[in-house]
Amino acid sequence: MTATSSYGSWPSPISAADVASSSTRFDGARFVGEEIWWAQSAPEEGGRMAVRRRQRDGRIADVLPAPWNARSRVHEYGGGAWCAAEDGRLFFVEAGDQRVYVLDSGSAPTPLTPEADGTAFGGLVWASGRLLAVRERTAASTGERAIVEISLDGADARVIAHGDDFVAQPALSPDGRHLAWIGWNHPDLPWDRTRLHVGRLRDGVVEDVVSVTDGAASALQPVWTGSDELLYLDDASGRWQVQRVRPDTGERSTLTHDDADTGGALWTLGMRWFAPLEDGRIVAVRTNGEDSVVVIDPADGTIRSAGIDGASQTFLEDARGTRLLITTASASAPLGLWLVDADGTAAPERLSGDDLSALEPWLPAPRALTADGPHGPVHAYFYPPTHPELHGPDDELAPCLVWVHGGPTAHVGPAASRKIAYFTSRGIGVLDVNYSGSTGYGRAYRERLRGQWGVADVDDVIAAARHVAAAGLADPDRLAIEGGSAGGWTVLSALTGGDVFAAGVSRYGVGDARALVADTHDFESRYLDGLIGPLPETEEVYVERSPLTHPERFRVPLLILQGSEDRVVPPAQAEAIRDALREHGVPHAYVLFEGEGHGFRRRETTIDALTSELAFLGEVLGFTTDAPELPLSIGALHIADGPDGREVFVDPESDVTHAERDLRVVVAREPLRPLVARPRTREWAETMRAAGFTATTNDPDLFVLLPALDGE
Repeated sequence: MTATSSYGSWPSPISAADVASSSTRFDGARFVGEEIWWAQSAPEEGGRMAVRRRQRDGRIADVLPAPWNARSRVHEYGGGAWCAAEDGRLFFVEAGDQRVYVLDSGSAPTPLTPEADGTAFGGLVWASGRLLAVRERTAASTGERAIVEISLDGADARVIAHGDDFVAQPALSPDGRHLAWIGWNHPDLPWDRTRLHVGRLRDGVVEDVVSVTDGAASALQPVWTGSDELLYLDDASGRWQVQRVRPDTGERSTLTHDDADTGGALWTLGMRWFAPLEDGRIVAVRTNGEDSVVVIDPADGTIRSAGIDGASQTFLEDARGTRLLITTASASAPLGLWLVDADGTAAPERLSGDDLSALEPWLPAPRALTADGPHGPVHAYFYPPTHPELHGPDDELAPCLVWVHGGPTAHVGPAASRKIAYFTSRGIGVLDVNYSGSTGYGRAYRERLRGQWGVADVDDVIAAARHVAAAGLADPDRLAIEGGSAGGWTVLSALTGGDVFAAGVSRYGVGDARALVADTHDFESRYLDGLIGPLPETEEVYVERSPLTHPERFRVPLLILQGSEDRVVPPAQAEAIRDALREHGVPHAYVLFEGEGHGFRRRETTIDALTSELAFLGEVLGFTTDAPELPLSIGALHIADGPDGREVFVDPESDVTHAERDLRVVVAREPLRPLVARPRTREWAETMRAAGFTATTNDPDLFVLLPALDGE
């Protein structure tokens, strides 16, 4: 039997430190000799990307020891920062200087590329005794990229293919005579339009280049299955499907025809969605809202399940024989690396990732739902408050946190995670929304956001939030919205464009679209051409859509979380939002994390961000939490626990022009508890008296505002 307790205040066994320790990211996995190698973030080591291996005896050890950090900065998002030779040599990009190094067992890493400011490498590939990579050279906000071969004797990398603004995914044919890769040009992104190129290698340089695709769709992940046959992905049909082509003759065929995607948004260079098996079959990830892994037999056209269904965040990292290395998450298991047999002859084995079995009673079961929105159906996953010993009062509905993913081309699916359970185990529902622009539902769903960023995404998250409230799953007066990066833009746009949400949390969110275009890096510098429109023709739309154009529309409390070293959405955006909230007397908190970039990696940052968010939600939505207090600023004022009780403080660095207005907001927000203040000037004392504060008898410098009582 469970007891009754108010939502939001349930005691939970899941701490912010637990969430931080389990916040794992992967960057590829490979079969290397008789071992399995993979790259995995280490939050407890400052968020570095470690390369690890499972040895033949089952023990796990670091291949790349601390403090080395395998992370690429190509396109800012990196990916493919390591690869390995059959003899166990590790090639990796060091995060600090972006040089490529080689590590032989028993020796220290040795640089293979020279020091060069503004140069980064990523997408490393070892094939036929050659080390290939994507090289990026940047100057200010622009740059140039090329496929290069890196010499193993430390000489300069040699350009073997170039010509497009961006290149990715080099693939060398088994005989070493042909190279395939994808390229695209501004203003496109790789999920808009790319070309698949194939060229003949002669004297280390690609010649006789042909474009296998016409550039009207998104082609991804070329993989050779022979010296004259190539597999790749293409979404010309509206879904990414597996294609087969003979580049010499142009003969091609489509191997899948499902209403699902094998492919996605190529944000990082190492992403893989399929792999050929040695017997000619193909294993592929298929996504239609949720992920599944299937085995395709091109000989007879059959497609069968590989035993992974109802999953999310799934990538096919490598294959050997019928053994597969897959990163994936599901409703019952968080993101992890798994060893899977394509024929099901062995049970899936988790090699790395969080184990939540001890927390199973606190894990919510995700519910897939579809809301009706003005632009079409809106897909989402709802995670209800879940506790084995508690339930909410019959006359109370739970607060709900609406999550808006980034991208905006990202995709969310059903996934067990400590972060979700951190909220749901305390009695707070979580609604994870795949709004217009999300991948996983085909090109048409993605294209609903074209020219409509700040409109369709906002309409969709509002429709989803109203849907769960109308279904009785959430309190319509206690809906909060959170998002990061592009999701932060949607948060800010929703708060300035409607009254559905009672609070917002912006993680490195975009507040000024024109400033983003001016300040961001080259990879995304023309992204808004498609999301809003080209400049300068549509500048008026940029101005009208930007939340900072309408600061007077901010009315509900906002928490702003920002990294000081963010080069995608610089801190200037967050500080402009903070200043607008301060100017208009809107309750807010601004937390700047020194040394963090676009996406928080350090364990202590994750802890601080999560506890700040919980404290903020409790303060605004009206429930007690176990998180340290987070003072909210209101104009020149903020409230915090002091030695004499809840005290109103004056920010010495703030403009006090609107002190009376700000104090009225303070008083209105906390009418049921005593407030104290120590005015340092005569003018402030008069302002306090006008707001109802009185000086205490024992301490004339201490003013108090007593609680408001019913009927008085």
